[in-house]
Amino acid sequence: MSDISTVEDASIRAKKPLGFWGCWSLTVGVMIGSGIFLLPTVLAPYGLMSFGGWLLTGGSSILLALVLARLAGRTTRTGGPYAYAADAFGDLPGFLIAWGYWASVWIATPTIALAFVGYLGVFFPQLNDAPVAQAAIALGLLWTLTLISIRGVREAGLVQLVMTFLKLIPLILIIIAGLAFGSADNLPALNPTGGHPLAILATTALLTMWAFAGMEAGVIPAGEVANPQKTMPRAIFTGVLTVALVYIGSTAAVMMLVPADQLAESTSPFSDAARVLGTWGPPLVAIGALVSTAGSLNGNIFTSGQMPLAVALDRLAPKFLAIRNKGHAPYWALILATSVSSILLMLNFSRGLVGAFTFLLMMSTLTTLIPMLISALAEFKHSWASARGWAAVAVAGALYSVFAILGSGLEVLAWGAVLLAAGVPVFYLGRQRG
Repeated sequence: MSDISTVEDASIRAKKPLGFWGCWSLTVGVMIGSGIFLLPTVLAPYGLMSFGGWLLTGGSSILLALVLARLAGRTTRTGGPYAYAADAFGDLPGFLIAWGYWASVWIATPTIALAFVGYLGVFFPQLNDAPVAQAAIALGLLWTLTLISIRGVREAGLVQLVMTFLKLIPLILIIIAGLAFGSADNLPALNPTGGHPLAILATTALLTMWAFAGMEAGVIPAGEVANPQKTMPRAIFTGVLTVALVYIGSTAAVMMLVPADQLAESTSPFSDAARVLGTWGPPLVAIGALVSTAGSLNGNIFTSGQMPLAVALDRLAPKFLAIRNKGHAPYWALILATSVSSILLMLNFSRGLVGAFTFLLMMSTLTTLIPMLISALAEFKHSWASARGWAAVAVAGALYSVFAILGSGLEVLAWGAVLLAAGVPVFYLGRQRG
């Protein structure tokens, strides 16, 4: 019997390490990163109409969550969007979804690590002029969290759950402070730009949609989830709803606490809002941003092992990527992904390569949106003949995904297509024989 079969049998016998809160924290923890901490400033010039963008992206994301929840309720296979695409459209489309998603994770991972180091500069200003120290800390964080994931799925899930609750604390405190100390007089005008409402809605939707990326993380590790067909649908819907409420509530609170003209110029809107809590308020927000980025990083590293594991279990990727240890961790897949991320991180510190790195990040965002579109199409294909209501939800989710993908720009779209096309030879070369 092979190593893979032996570990697989042990895995089946063992108790599944992830439950509702594990999947919920993967969804919430990956979605809430560092972006939310600047969005109130970005949205301030658009006034109260910016909430139209929040409502559009939040509502559309909940529709996509319903689609993923319904898909997750029909399978116990690991892989999330990969498994849904492979079941609906075949091995090659499924593999390309997994390929693009896996690439997006190891591209995004060093960026999140760099954001963590940036927030660390609030407490250690000398880091801002020390690129070697920045790189060392970012690498240290990457590999520390990778070792936790290698330790086991249960350990990675526990760290994810703790970090998710910790990152929510400062955001919820800001919401409470807004209700207690905020003033409607601080709110911006309805439409200070004077632009057409539809144009503002489209602009603010594009600005806010990236904050909802990552919802699929909660449905990827199905093979490690107890009763996944019931647990994951509830977890992803609750997770996306949690994130939408926290985003909209915290943005409204910041706008009520910080005068509009000051908010439009702020480089740290949540810290400015937290001053009503006392001198400890701004440091608390900075600590929250550190925990938030670290939690998002932990979730990304975890999924960087689960996606190639799913593909290898289906014999569409090299066998070693499916090898797991006693903690169910696909350690070779984790080591490979973090090694690539480490190389990208080091390239970021080489002059002349920053532009290329930034461009890769844009493609990374695109390749997280395409799995959402394919998942919606898979649900439409399944439900069209038997459940027209769910088919309509899938169509709405697909249209929103197309809107988000087109918002990436033509150049990113073209290079994203090149990235996916590069996966075709990998598919034929990497399949297991015999």
